Amino acid sequence: MTLTKLTLLSSALFLATLSQSAQANSKAITEAELTAAQQAWGTALISISEAYATGGREQAEQQARAVLDAAYGYNLGPVLFKPTLASGDQTFRTTYDGALAYFVGGNSSFANDSGFALKGWQGYEFNNAAVHMNGDLALTMGHVKLTNKDGSVTTVDKTWGFKKDDKGALRIVLHHSSLPYSAN
Repeated sequence: MTLTKLTLLSSALFLATLSQSAQANSKAITEAELTAAQQAWGTALISISEAYATGGREQAEQQARAVLDAAYGYNLGPVLFKPTLASGDQTFRTTYDGALAYFVGGNSSFANDSGFALKGWQGYEFNNAAVHMNGDLALTMGHVKLTNKDGSVTTVDKTWGFKKDDKGALRIVLHHSSLPYSAN
């Protein structure tokens, strides 16, 4: 092989490697995308509460379906979802129907669910204790504060995992929520 052919082959391999690296980096989640996704979750929760207040459970369910379709990764496989107020055999909600029941109730297979998103939420803020980002996957852990229509604030411990899908949207693939531990 001549030097020119070797140079062309080396250049082609180098460019292919750069191209693959650029594609991988374009799938990397940015801090801005992560912050926007966490803020969007709170906005979406409030939108379900508002839909319930103005149009009842049916309208809230329609809104919750839109939220699940847009924000959660059930289209990618099971979502590791542990809701705040779930227990027993229904502690973990790896299916779309289980998540929907948690947010809006009304599913006899999840009879204990009254609809977490129907509680009149009007305010939301999050404070990450830590964030771990690795390419197209980001994990967060911290506190979420929810304010209801009476001004009462509920704080929950929240861990999320976000995965960037093939279209560039962040999808929740891990959602663990619990009430803070109290020794009393």
